[in-house]
This record gives sequence, structure tokens and C-alpha cells, in this order.
Amino acid sequence: MTIYGYIRVSSTDQNEDRQLISLQELNISANNIFTDKQSGKDFDRPNYQKLLKCLQQGDLLYIKSIDRLGRNYEEIQNQWRILTKEKGVDIVVLDMELLDTRKEKNLLGTFIADLVLQVLSFVAQTERESIHKRQAEGIAAAKARGVRFGRPPKQPPDNFGELVRKWERKQITFDKVLVLCDMKETSFYKYLREYRIKQEK
Repeated sequence: MTIYGYIRVSSTDQNEDRQLISLQELNISANNIFTDKQSGKDFDRPNYQKLLKCLQQGDLLYIKSIDRLGRNYEEIQNQWRILTKEKGVDIVVLDMELLDTRKEKNLLGTFIADLVLQVLSFVAQTERESIHKRQAEGIAAAKARGVRFGRPPKQPPDNFGELVRKWERKQITFDKVLVLCDMKETSFYKYLREYRIKQEK
């Protein structure tokens, strides 16, 4: 039997230390701990796929919480089935003592574990949806207050007019004027239109 651990955080901005410490306390070999940092939109988890290839029947897999297996109810259920039924490995969910497939392998034990799994995976999905809803409401409220998100638009340099005139006189190339203005073509033409409108007034 080989013991493995799996860690997932939903983005590269999140820290996996909490999950890693829990697995290290179990003396799992560092080579047997697989970590993915994937956003909610991109759930193609390369290290989880590597883990699946390593797992053999009778192996043991530790995860910190049930939502590490998937983004939603259906995905969590499906991965649990693959691991326990197709791969034949045992799973221990550290945050939920009842989700330990090593215990009570009789019919009642399996029924209880499956029931707990269904409830927890449903709760995980509901919590995720609630977080997204609160985030969306918070963003909408901030926008209503006039808060702007993202980078501020790049402003033209103080000598923009002079650079435009040099470009129009073919004293500098278009590529050169873009470099001197430090902006992309679309931004340059946007400010060029605004500049010409001001000149006409």
C-alpha cells in the first residue's frame, strides 16, 4: 500500500500551506503529495491526472476537505466513484471523520459514508455558489458607488501632440510613435481621434 496526498487551491493567489501542513503531519512522502493551482473556470488539473495514474488498488489517499475533489456536487460524486470503485483506493477526508473508507466496510458503513458524501458535496457546491453570489453583489454595489475595477486607462504622454505631428510629417515611423507613446495601436488611435477633435474646436 502506498499513501498519497492531494492538494488543490482555486487560484495561484491562494496559499496551500494549510493543506500541506495537514498532510505533512501524516508523514506522507513529499514525492507522493500532488498539488494543483487551478482557477474555477479552468479545472484541467494536470497533477490530479498524474495522481490518478499512480494510484493502485489498495492505496490510501488523504485530502483536507471534500471540495478538493471537484467544483460542484456532480464532479465530487464522480471523482469519489472513480477513486473508490474504479481505482479501488481508500480515501480519508481529514475535515470529516466519517469520510474514511477504511472504516466499516460493511453495507451499513458504506451507506453512511455515501450519505455523508452526498450531503457534504451538496453543501460544498451551495457554499461556492453563495460566495460567487456575494462577490457579484459586492462588485455591483461597488460599481454603483462609482468604484472602477481593473487597470486605469493609459494616458497619452505630455508631448503627444508633438509626437503626432512628427509622425504625420513622416519624421518618425508609426512603430516609433507607438514606442514613444508607450501604448498599443488601438489606444494610440483612440487618443489621436480625441486629439484631433480638440484641435478642430
